[in-house]
Amino acid sequence: MIICRTKQEVQSLMGDWRGEGRSIGVVPTMGALHEGHLSLMDIAARQCDRTVATIFVNPLQFAPHEDFDAYPRDLEGDGAALSDRGCDALFAPDRSALFPADFSTNISVAGVGENHCAVARPHFFDGVATIVAKLLLILRPDAAVFGEKDFQQLAVIRRMVRDLDIDVRILGGPIVREADGLAMSSRNQYLSAEERAIAPALFRTIREAGETISAPGARWDDVCERATKAIIAAGFSSVDYVNFVDASTLDPLERAGPEGRILAAARLGETRLIDNIAVAPVRAA
Repeated sequence: MIICRTKQEVQSLMGDWRGEGRSIGVVPTMGALHEGHLSLMDIAARQCDRTVATIFVNPLQFAPHEDFDAYPRDLEGDGAALSDRGCDALFAPDRSALFPADFSTNISVAGVGENHCAVARPHFFDGVATIVAKLLLILRPDAAVFGEKDFQQLAVIRRMVRDLDIDVRILGGPIVREADGLAMSSRNQYLSAEERAIAPALFRTIREAGETISAPGARWDDVCERATKAIIAAGFSSVDYVNFVDASTLDPLERAGPEGRILAAARLGETRLIDNIAVAPVRAA
């Protein structure tokens, strides 16, 4: 696996591959890789001739009170995992390689980037959109793969790419879960043993909510209230939201109809966990 630390190095490599007629797939990450990330590399490898992972802990998506300095970093271990998975190249730039001291540009995606996680983290999606745009413009891949666990993030990136006419296919990878249902996340390692035992209740609750809202006559207000109470009763500290939305627009739904998605975020001690499930559209009789 080739490791690039500067824009010049990675752009030279990308140019060589394009000159050979190779298609390129990229998986942008912040490192602390787990099986969920590596499954995205598998998707990129099936879709493209060459695969690139990026590792960069993006300061733009952290508020001052959040865990930027504490965010897990293991470049050596991540590199070994990527190499074992058959990744062709790793782009792991320093902050100065991407953001000059006077960097002042911000990309904001209205609509899909304004609700749900954006209520508690209003800075987050601007930071994501800005760094992803930079990476796509630096690498110019044919495809980029993002996990569906951050479903709103995926929607924001798709809208940004569409609106800015960035010539890349955005692919979503299914959520990879632990045996007990907990969605894999780099932040899971923050959980204590007691919290880790509680954490799968988030998935169990929204899965039950998905079954309930699909029943004839079910209304989301009632389902949401029960789900929120169940998450708290399981031992979570608080619930940021449990929302039922149109999977395409992320607009709220009151009843099952078009293809939907239940999005949820809750806090367990000091750790904020997110999850989501698909809710199949109601079929006409």
